[in-house]
Amino acid sequence: MAAENPVQSLQEEATCPICLEYLTEPVIPECGHNFCQACISQCWEGSDTDISCPQCKQTVQQGSLRPNRQLANMIEIAKRLSLQAAKGRGADGVCGEHQKALKLVPRAHCTHTAVPIQDAAQEYKVQSCCHILWVITLASLYLVGRQKIVSEFQQLRQFLEEQERLLLAQLEKLDEEMVRIQNENLSKLSEEISRISELISELEETCQKPVSEFLQVRQGETEVPIPWVLKDVTLDPDTAHPNLVLSEDWKSVRQRDIRQQLPNNPERFDSWGCVLGCEGFTSGRHCWEMERGYRGYWAVYVARESVRRKGWISHSPEDGICAVGYELDQFWALTSPVTPLPLSRVPSRIRVCLDCDQGQVTFIDAGDKAPIFTFPLGSVPGERIRPWFWVGMGSRLSLCP
Repeated sequence: MAAENPVQSLQEEATCPICLEYLTEPVIPECGHNFCQACISQCWEGSDTDISCPQCKQTVQQGSLRPNRQLANMIEIAKRLSLQAAKGRGADGVCGEHQKALKLVPRAHCTHTAVPIQDAAQEYKVQSCCHILWVITLASLYLVGRQKIVSEFQQLRQFLEEQERLLLAQLEKLDEEMVRIQNENLSKLSEEISRISELISELEETCQKPVSEFLQVRQGETEVPIPWVLKDVTLDPDTAHPNLVLSEDWKSVRQRDIRQQLPNNPERFDSWGCVLGCEGFTSGRHCWEMERGYRGYWAVYVARESVRRKGWISHSPEDGICAVGYELDQFWALTSPVTPLPLSRVPSRIRVCLDCDQGQVTFIDAGDKAPIFTFPLGSVPGERIRPWFWVGMGSRLSLCP
């Protein structure tokens, strides 16, 4: 195969792929090919969207064209080389060894293989020019790539700075909102503390009164004691939660972690570990006593017959439920399902005093007969009021004779 002509290769590299002439004002898109500025502008004329390279068909943007000044300089060099090659060869000299005209240049002195000196000089010039052109092309590509990387990093930096400003603005708004909520909560907490302080003062004044005042009603101008009936209350097994175990005499109850196979009758509690007393009252004054265990959590209730047995139960006097209990290492009066009232003492034996006629329930420490808490009972006329007990895991409640 004949050797490739370097001058011809150089001319091909300096030729526009569109007009097939030497490149004029060469420009280079993102794909790296070179075109005459006029040729590529005419090729893309009338297109509003991204178009493709005429040579490699890669999609490029119209705004990505950059002038290739180094290539334009090399084209001028290639033109001059072509003109010099067309003018012919230079003058002859004399070889010092052979005493002949110096028309040949030795390639290897041992064999004296030679070529015409003009051809060797022209070949050397073309090779040097190709090498320079190759170096300049690489440098041009490097500069284009470097500029692209710098541009992309500048865009990325601008994006990150904008995101930083947005996030800082959001954090500032969040801080303001947190401060506002904190101030509102502090105000509400101060009001609640003030209300509780007033209630504690009232309770302390009430505790200083004789116990008889809690068990008497005023009739006319004379205080006449009304007799209390001490009831022998028993537990109703038909209402007991399946995890509760009742004693044989139905006087005590405890909870275990094994669910018993019991009929799911309408009277039975299914979510809370509760059981009702068998007795119910619609009038008169009645009291009963119970003794708690020394572990776990528990509560002693008084509630209307219509108390909810299934699912969630709202513990509040508004729903006809009055209770005191022990949970989370604190003795509570369940005045509200959200904010129960903490009590100072934890009695081991509690007396429940139900006054159906006055519509109130008083819990008393059966040990020293000191009142614990009094609830108003919003009863429905004619509806029965029943004892109610809640027993947590590890605890035990027993009714006293």
